Amino acid sequence: MPELPEVEVVRAGLHPVVAGAVVTAVDVLDQRSLKRHRGPSDDFADRLVGGTIDSAVRRGKFLWFPFEPAEPHEQPLALVAHLGMSGQVLLRSRDAEPDRLMRIRLEVESPSLGPVRLAFVDQRIFGSMALDESVPTPDGRAAGFAGPRLLGSAVEAAVEASDDAGTDAPPTSAAGTDADPAAWVRRVPQQVSHIARDPLDPAFDESRVITRLLARRTGVKRALLDQGLLSGVGNIYADESLWAARVHPEQPTESLSRARARVLLAEVRVVLLKALGEGGTSFDAQYVNVNGQSGYFSHSLAAYGQQGRPCPRCGTPVVREAFMTRPSHFCPRCQRVRTR
Repeated sequence: MPELPEVEVVRAGLHPVVAGAVVTAVDVLDQRSLKRHRGPSDDFADRLVGGTIDSAVRRGKFLWFPFEPAEPHEQPLALVAHLGMSGQVLLRSRDAEPDRLMRIRLEVESPSLGPVRLAFVDQRIFGSMALDESVPTPDGRAAGFAGPRLLGSAVEAAVEASDDAGTDAPPTSAAGTDADPAAWVRRVPQQVSHIARDPLDPAFDESRVITRLLARRTGVKRALLDQGLLSGVGNIYADESLWAARVHPEQPTESLSRARARVLLAEVRVVLLKALGEGGTSFDAQYVNVNGQSGYFSHSLAAYGQQGRPCPRCGTPVVREAFMTRPSHFCPRCQRVRTR
């Protein structure tokens, strides 16, 4: 499944095109890709056509597009894109040949590029799209990353500036328009509301996450993969972060010191940022950006998929062990289970 860096690369590529775009046509080519939408495909298409996309937003691995329908709706809406194992959102010209595995096609009129096609492509059909009502964030802060920059912190900074000023005056959106982002910045789709903030989020509460982490009675890798504790970290980046922090995947969470947990979260951030800088990790054509291009972080992996090769730090062969329904990769010398 695409993890935070891969989804952020997609989000950052989509934002300049979709922010302020009007949906002109929708074709659902495979009903299975609407499995998370509450309603038939006609409802999905009818509510989208004529509406306006405000932005592209991400929390952890989850991507959504705040949406203003042509017909008023009781609650603010968002178009949620679940990428699943192999989902992609690709930008295409309107006269392009249809992608072979395209499941949903959205034609939009982009303020920056004019007529553009958004193709939702999914080989395994574990992903989906859905229109969902959004709810206010419990802490009143921005729901996720938005805006034109790679990490999209401009909206968050604008929201914080308005908070610091002690006024309800709307800040300027990161897209550089005069639109009031308060209508969508502080709202999260119901389908995403249970997902924790990711370690790169300005609103990520590290102290609280560490307290919850140390209260667990499980292996530390299981905790890192729990999207209710912190989001955005999957199997690849968990292995890389644990290797960087010299922590064994099965190290009991309750045995970690707060200082050790702090180091681990710092390494998680370093690994995610490095992967972002290299466009994510691509092993095949399923992990690509909006233009179908692959990322290069796979060339920088120290642990994941490196079984039998020497550890870059000590030279001991990296081992691979079964972990839940997937593998774990670690150095048996650098990453030993330690007592507190």
